[in-house]
Amino acid sequence: MKKLLLLLFLFSSFEYLNAENGYDLWLRYKTIDNKQLLHLYRQQITGLTIHGSSPTITAAKEELSLGLQGLLQIKIPFTSGTHQKGTVLAGTPSSSPSIRQLGLTSYLRQTGSEGFIIMTKKINGNNCIVITANTDTGILYGVFHFLRLLQTHQPVSPLNIISFPRLKLRLLNHWDNLNRTVERGYAGFSIWNWHTLPGYIDKRYIDYARANASVGINGTVLTNVNANATILTEPYLQKVKALAEVFRPYGIKVYLTARFSAPIELGGLKTADPLNEEVQQWWKQKTKEIYSLIPDFGGFLVKANSEGQPGPQDYKRTHADGANMLADAVAPFNGIVIWRAFVYAAENPVDRHKQAYDDFVPLDGQFRKNVMVQVKNGAIDFMPREPFHPLFGAMPKTPLMMEFQVTQEYLGQGTNLVYLAPLFKEVLESDTYCKGKGSTVAKVIDGSLDNHSLTGMAGVANIGNDINWCGHPFAQANWYALGRLSWDYTLSSEQIAEEWLRMSYINNYSFVANAKEIMMHSRDIYVQFTNPIGLHHIMGTGHHYGPAPWVSNLNRPEWNPVYYHKADSIGIGFNRTSTGSNAIAQYFPEARKQWEDINSCEEKNLLWFHHVPWNHKMKSGRTVWEELCHHYYTGADRVKQMKQKWVALKPFVDKERYEQVMQLLNVQHEEAIWWRNGCLLYFQTFSKQPIPAAYEQPDKTLEYYKSLRFPFAPGN
Repeated sequence: MKKLLLLLFLFSSFEYLNAENGYDLWLRYKTIDNKQLLHLYRQQITGLTIHGSSPTITAAKEELSLGLQGLLQIKIPFTSGTHQKGTVLAGTPSSSPSIRQLGLTSYLRQTGSEGFIIMTKKINGNNCIVITANTDTGILYGVFHFLRLLQTHQPVSPLNIISFPRLKLRLLNHWDNLNRTVERGYAGFSIWNWHTLPGYIDKRYIDYARANASVGINGTVLTNVNANATILTEPYLQKVKALAEVFRPYGIKVYLTARFSAPIELGGLKTADPLNEEVQQWWKQKTKEIYSLIPDFGGFLVKANSEGQPGPQDYKRTHADGANMLADAVAPFNGIVIWRAFVYAAENPVDRHKQAYDDFVPLDGQFRKNVMVQVKNGAIDFMPREPFHPLFGAMPKTPLMMEFQVTQEYLGQGTNLVYLAPLFKEVLESDTYCKGKGSTVAKVIDGSLDNHSLTGMAGVANIGNDINWCGHPFAQANWYALGRLSWDYTLSSEQIAEEWLRMSYINNYSFVANAKEIMMHSRDIYVQFTNPIGLHHIMGTGHHYGPAPWVSNLNRPEWNPVYYHKADSIGIGFNRTSTGSNAIAQYFPEARKQWEDINSCEEKNLLWFHHVPWNHKMKSGRTVWEELCHHYYTGADRVKQMKQKWVALKPFVDKERYEQVMQLLNVQHEEAIWWRNGCLLYFQTFSKQPIPAAYEQPDKTLEYYKSLRFPFAPGN
């Protein structure tokens, strides 16, 4: 009996030690399990020399030591003088005489202030691996890139890598509230514990900074765009200062959301009119206070005159008036203002799709040079699929910043496996035709089309205090993808997925190939069982969880799903052509050609731009009604196939994460059937056509699906 208990204890201990909770993200640094490759790496990496003593260099040194010891299972010695064969030498030309003598000046001119070079170079007759940059931050990025090569089993000799970011600002936007709730958050509470700051620095803050730096993210907006002025008070600024000091060595600046009415709420003024001198002075004094505490404060992100938020239009002023007032306040400190273009008003009867364009295009050229307008990827609201926002290419005199949503508000929230890099790439590669063919959205935001030096991409964060940071284990890949694409948007979705899988799980070819296939199809599958052929915004109201295309009783028309699908006895879809809202006219002629004719419109966007008769023939030969049935049923079936593919990968995955993903895939399959049945039963009341007999018929009524309530759904 004692022997049996001992065996059980040892077995359970083994399982526990091998279990992974996901906390380490893609920075696991597990021992390389390929013995031949491990031996080769140990021969190729024999010593470390890092020149410099700044906090950033210290962080780089610690990361390199941690990574190499974990991956190679030996302690690589640090040296200061001679460079033997296999030495990894890191430093800037100004900090390292050895690097200065290598004559890399022409290469370093390409890399700017954040890029890096990793090259195999002979020093004293020995092949050494050189990591160099113009700044210590570039060295840190180079160290993470070098470790990524090892983690993904790439050759490290010879090396000839020159890498630099294509976008200047690469931000996470946290929609975190001061009470630690997270708007549209599905991974627990906020990681910022404002109550214990500034005195207590949670290790998680440091690991957060490491993770961001590893993918090139260089800024974080700490607070919700639905802003609370309290963050601008002195006690909270001390807390922000503490976080800024943690992040600074990792090349990360902090930003805050500014509540436009703060001069009234905090300053006791009677107005927040941006043209009022007292208001302007209040913001200048507040900004001076912030920079006295945080000299490298990035600036303000502002949501104004949208969804009830105060703004300059409250005083008959423009968005440019409001943005410029704040821009003038931060300009002496080299700060910037990021002004969101997500605006729509209940009292404006025009198609919501058109409102941001109508508000902002007339203001092009009126913003200060340190103002960026942050534009969501599409004109409605982070839909599972939507055409690119018409503002891209329409404001050549204003730098536009991309805003993606990494948190899956409309993409299954915390329960669905949906890899978002294909969505990001679909938008970035869309052609605006603003300056002829090839004028992609990516070229708009990188400044190359209009010679803007202020460029950037932001993602609404999916991070919370869950042990694995993101709730769903695969949601980590979306944080990773945002960083990698904001550094280099030419990377493919496949490459990013493969990197993440190799770093987060295992380098086994069979596992990577099959898990990557699941990831690459996941977004298309989600679109198929929720919003096929251009349907959009038909989810549950408020919490945005699950289907509710029948909702029609909300105060604001554009908050009701019926506003978007417009199903009736004739057909379904939103007519945005010249015979409808004419939102399509906001696109350049060559761009809108793909959508304006109902008979040649891309079918993936058909119901976005057209109200289509139920019996309209699709390219498949099916009618629109039959096509909807086909997509909803096929999408749900494909989730079942995802489950089967994951089961086949069980031998390659630790038990804890395997079981977590398996349970969530079971939930996703149930939700896919819910979407399928609820939507088809509802739309059937208009089409008056049966669900084809070949399909499994819904086992519940439309009234059942309408009766479902989720009063405590997360992220509200």
